[in-house]
Amino acid sequence: MAKGILFVVSAPAGCGKDTILEQALSRDINLHYSVSATTRAMRPGETDGVSYHFKTRDQFEQMIARNELLEHTEYCGNYYGTPRRAVEEMLENGKNAVLKIEIEGAANIKKLFPEAVLIFILPPSMEELERRLRKRGTEDEPTIQKRLEQAKTELSFAKNYDYAITNGDLEKAVDDLVAVITAESFKVSRNADLIERLTAK
Repeated sequence: MAKGILFVVSAPAGCGKDTILEQALSRDINLHYSVSATTRAMRPGETDGVSYHFKTRDQFEQMIARNELLEHTEYCGNYYGTPRRAVEEMLENGKNAVLKIEIEGAANIKKLFPEAVLIFILPPSMEELERRLRKRGTEDEPTIQKRLEQAKTELSFAKNYDYAITNGDLEKAVDDLVAVITAESFKVSRNADLIERLTAK
């Protein structure tokens, strides 16, 4: 059985990565979401174990100490990390896994899994990003300004990714993400074992 492919999706807050991933995961493309752990507060509509594994700071630090995370970072005052066992099991069972993590975590994953595919979601413009952040109505003005400054920093790292998808139109952005995931599965390098079996004497 061929190992699964590890995909990493990153984007500044307000770029719609959650919605894009949610819709992509609903399609039949052998894509499975690996739920991250975080110490940030649960938002309305989120579910523990589905949106994130919500942890206290102490619980998270215990996970770090036990080497239960592939990567972790502190972002806007909260810890975020990727539980190790779930990802490794998916890949070993031939399932494509997708992680939704920020730029530092993505860089760490690429070091551990050089074959991982990194995808960055771009906003169509900074003006549109600001409009979306304000429309959410979940953050005060200082937080919005902090998010916009953070977005500029994050966008400067997009050049280190394998693919960049612009979310100007949601349906097109989902189609583009699905196209990347599908195309990666057809790469010759990922089908080398099958080719070898077919050509064996």
